[in-house]
Amino acid sequence: MRKGLLFVVSAPSGTGKTTLVEKLVQRVPDVVMSRSYTSRAARPSEINGVDYNFIDEKRFSSMVSAGQFLEWANVFGHRYGTAASDTDREQRQGRDVVLVIDVQGARQIRERAVDVITIFVLPPSFRELERRLRQRSGTNVTEMKLRQRLETAREEVAESTDYDYLVVNEDVDHCVSRLQSIVISERLKTAVVDAHVTDIVAAFRPSDS
Repeated sequence: MRKGLLFVVSAPSGTGKTTLVEKLVQRVPDVVMSRSYTSRAARPSEINGVDYNFIDEKRFSSMVSAGQFLEWANVFGHRYGTAASDTDREQRQGRDVVLVIDVQGARQIRERAVDVITIFVLPPSFRELERRLRQRSGTNVTEMKLRQRLETAREEVAESTDYDYLVVNEDVDHCVSRLQSIVISERLKTAVVDAHVTDIVAAFRPSDS
C-alpha cells in the first residue's frame, strides 16, 4: 500500500475553499479532508467531531506545548491547528489528505520540510471577493471586520506564488475539476506509484546471469 499524499489548499476567506474540497472528496476515491482543532466555540449549525474538533484554550495550548500539531495558526482571533497524528494515520492507510488551512499554516509545513503539495485558490477578482464576503456575512459582521478580512486577503494573495499550483474559483464545478486533475497528476508521478506498478517495472529488469 502506498503512503497517501499530503495536500494543502489555502485561499482568502470567502473564496469557497472548504466547499471546493468537500466536493473534491466526493469525486475522488481515497481522498479525505483533515478535520482541524479550534479554540473557538461551535456555531449553531456546526457539530463537534464533524466540522471541527472544538476544544478550549487550555487544551489547545497544551497540544501546542506537546508538539502535537503539524501546524497551527491564529486566524481572526481564534486558533486552529492540524494534529500530526490524525494526518499520519490517514496517510499510512493509503489515503490522500487535504488540509484546508491559511497561509500561516502552509508556511509552517513548508518550513518543517514535510512532503506536501500546495494549492492556492484565487477569487476571480478583488471586487468579487468583497461581494461574496458581504453576501455571506449579511448583517452579522461590521464594516471594520469586513475591511480586516479584505486586507488579510491582500496579504494572503501576495504569498500565492509560493504555492505549487494556482487555481481560480470562478465556477465551482470547473474549479473542482482542476483540483481533481492535480490530485490525479500527483498520484501518477514516478515517486508515488503503487507496488503493482513497481513490480511490473522490476519484471523488465535483466536477471543476473
